[in-house]
Amino acid sequence: MAPAGGPVGKAFLQLTAKARKTSDPTTTAAGDTSRLLDAAAHPVNLARALLHVARNKGAAGVDGRSVDEVMADAHRLLPRLRVALLDGAYVPGDVRRVWIPKPGGGQRGLGIPNVVDRWVQQAVHQILAPVFEPTFSEHSHGFRPGRGAQTAIADAKRHLGAGLTWVVSVDLSKFFDRVNHQRLLARLGRRVADGRLLKLVHRMLKAKVVLPDGTRVSTEEGTPQGGPLSPLLSNIVLDELDRELERRGHHFVRYADDFNVFVRSERAGFRVMASTTRFIERRLRLKVNAEKSAVARSGEIHFLGFSLPVRADGVVEIGLSKRTEKRMAARIRALTPRNWGQPIEVCIEGIDGYLRGWFGYFRIVTRFGASRMRAFDGRIRRRLRAIIVKQKKRPRYLYRHLVERGVRPRTAAGHAWSGWGAWRQSLGAMHRAYPNAWFHRRLYCLEHEWRRLHGP
Repeated sequence: MAPAGGPVGKAFLQLTAKARKTSDPTTTAAGDTSRLLDAAAHPVNLARALLHVARNKGAAGVDGRSVDEVMADAHRLLPRLRVALLDGAYVPGDVRRVWIPKPGGGQRGLGIPNVVDRWVQQAVHQILAPVFEPTFSEHSHGFRPGRGAQTAIADAKRHLGAGLTWVVSVDLSKFFDRVNHQRLLARLGRRVADGRLLKLVHRMLKAKVVLPDGTRVSTEEGTPQGGPLSPLLSNIVLDELDRELERRGHHFVRYADDFNVFVRSERAGFRVMASTTRFIERRLRLKVNAEKSAVARSGEIHFLGFSLPVRADGVVEIGLSKRTEKRMAARIRALTPRNWGQPIEVCIEGIDGYLRGWFGYFRIVTRFGASRMRAFDGRIRRRLRAIIVKQKKRPRYLYRHLVERGVRPRTAAGHAWSGWGAWRQSLGAMHRAYPNAWFHRRLYCLEHEWRRLHGP
């Protein structure tokens, strides 16, 4: 998939045409780790990395240069960047820090490197991933090709189905902000023989951070979320935890810094919680959030937005966690504000896009799947009807609209001049004017899609 047309697309085509004339460096990088920087700075690798950054788009960094601007100048930037990397003259720019709200409350710091720095990080990622990916644990699912939340849930179901129905849920406090640089570089050095590449990664880790108020601060620890290389580095750090859990014979599933250990009893769970916490805090020099960590039955644990209750007959079900249901309700309210000032079609279009992405993630739900999806659909449709009522402003305008939509005049009059609020008026005559079928033709239907996948 190429970037958009015009000068950006033309510049990219020129760039990739030159790159294709040379061999692919990633095929040999995993075998010889003494010259990884040469592979990272190879024109083919740099071209692919820039394409990846362009696809992900993203905001500009501290320097203010957008992805399109860098793409338009790529044919001149690439050879200069290649020389700077090989000569050791490349120095990462500052990272722009932004704060985004966390679903459970509070804020999470996100680091936005300059587009050129994201380009370099992606190039390094493409070379390091083939070196480390084959060595990662089969129980690690986050930020890995061919793996994700669905494979993590499937792995968890397998453990629960084997009778390990007590779960040790461990929450790492501010993991990405607390990664120890020296330990991370030491882990990298075990497999990477190219000191130049290690020095480059060290420079990336030490890039200064510019806070929203303009303050420029040094970075002594952590791998700021937001850069393409950070997810791989986090897996390299936590691979040491995976190996320790495997050495102890534990059954676990990890997705990034979110992991559960499965045991047979509550007593065993507390013992595992204590020993795992000691290893994390003393060996990895990270911090366990005791308030958010717990030992509980599987159905009481929130894992990647799901709950996994085990029925009396031993069947493991996949349900939506209570936290996910609350977040979905809040998101529906945010997407359907009562005082919507644009055409209702614009509102429906925004909801439709969100629902498609949401269902793509939660489509594996089996427990009360149809009823939960039906409830969400009904809530969305009623809020949309309430918006339409609110937009009519006066009873006579609502009356005319209802009649135009096929409602009998007497019924429309009684509804329009009822004195009810918009929420109450979203029922009755509004339901006749805008039946469910009207929305099905315009809006993604969660229940329909769930039944299509799981059957009636």
